[in-house]
Amino acid sequence: MVNGEFPSESSEIKVLHVVKGLGPGGAERLIVNQVLERDADRFSYEVVYLLDYKDHLVPLLEEEGVPVTLLDGPRWPLTLAAHVRDGGFDVVHVHSPVVAATLRSLRLLRGFSAHIVTTEHNRWPRHHPLTRAANRATYRFDDVTIAVSDEVRESVSPRVRDQVQVIHHGIPLRSVQDLTACRADVRQELGLRGFVVGIVANFRPEKAHDVFLDAVTMAATADPTIHWVVVGQGPGLAAFRQAVHDAGLGERVTVTGYRADATRVMTSFDVFTLSSRHEGLPVSVMEALALGLPVVATRAGGIPEAVTHEGNGLLVAIDDAATLADSWIRLLREPELRAQLAQAAASTASRFDAGVSTKEIELAYRRLMIGSG
Repeated sequence: MVNGEFPSESSEIKVLHVVKGLGPGGAERLIVNQVLERDADRFSYEVVYLLDYKDHLVPLLEEEGVPVTLLDGPRWPLTLAAHVRDGGFDVVHVHSPVVAATLRSLRLLRGFSAHIVTTEHNRWPRHHPLTRAANRATYRFDDVTIAVSDEVRESVSPRVRDQVQVIHHGIPLRSVQDLTACRADVRQELGLRGFVVGIVANFRPEKAHDVFLDAVTMAATADPTIHWVVVGQGPGLAAFRQAVHDAGLGERVTVTGYRADATRVMTSFDVFTLSSRHEGLPVSVMEALALGLPVVATRAGGIPEAVTHEGNGLLVAIDDAATLADSWIRLLREPELRAQLAQAAASTASRFDAGVSTKEIELAYRRLMIGSG
């Protein structure tokens, strides 16, 4: 709403994305992908974030001409309400359950007239019980509620599940596919030869790097030719590096830490892997498919919605390090299967085109505005 009037369908719609942080996580990267694919003639985007130390993606957004504002400190709810009111935003799109519950409550304040769109990026069991309770109590204030996968939607409380629609978000498909030309250069930069299994995941408990390292230990014993590349950052990085050293795997495992060009690094892999215990629908899996990489991953969250067992990858049970290791070795020793899965991966990547998902999300924005006019 601008100056008390709703714009017509042809008018520019002002959208504010609100997220806890702009680190290199999946939800944050989906915001960037939406910005890259936006209809700039009909929509103007801004982004607000709350954690000052998670600012990795701020330069990417600013390069796209998207204003980014940090609202930190204990008074952020009131500051955010004022920012929404003074900015004349038509839609506020929230990407955090805690922030969403707070923002919905702010609709009771005078002058807060923006529509609220919420995206659920993770399964509800991952949220604190108080967060789940707050969301159940405030969901009715959403104008649109989106889940990134069927599995995420099914995890939502049955009391409010019916209002949740699934939109499989996406990646800038062509840009990712073009990176395959970098494979030889990246392998040379990292000193890689032979068969490479790679993981891209921040160091959080739900990513189960402990299970990954157990599987590496088993596979390294069974076959001396596999090399692993680990990309990611987070509080567990130093401990993981030490564990690799203590296991005597320093020559077999390359730990890069945070890489702004993580997708480019993925082109050096022969197989992409995830050992996660919990997921929404990982951006890294979408990127692996676009790069034509077979995926070996757990059946966590929405992963099976992107990866089919022996279709475009191999799926294993959560916390099953032995089968994870066996699956890597199987793809090493069965090159025909690996080639078949790689071809299928590339062909299924079109399901995760950010251009398509962004149009669907922006259509939801427009419908809100037309319905209110």
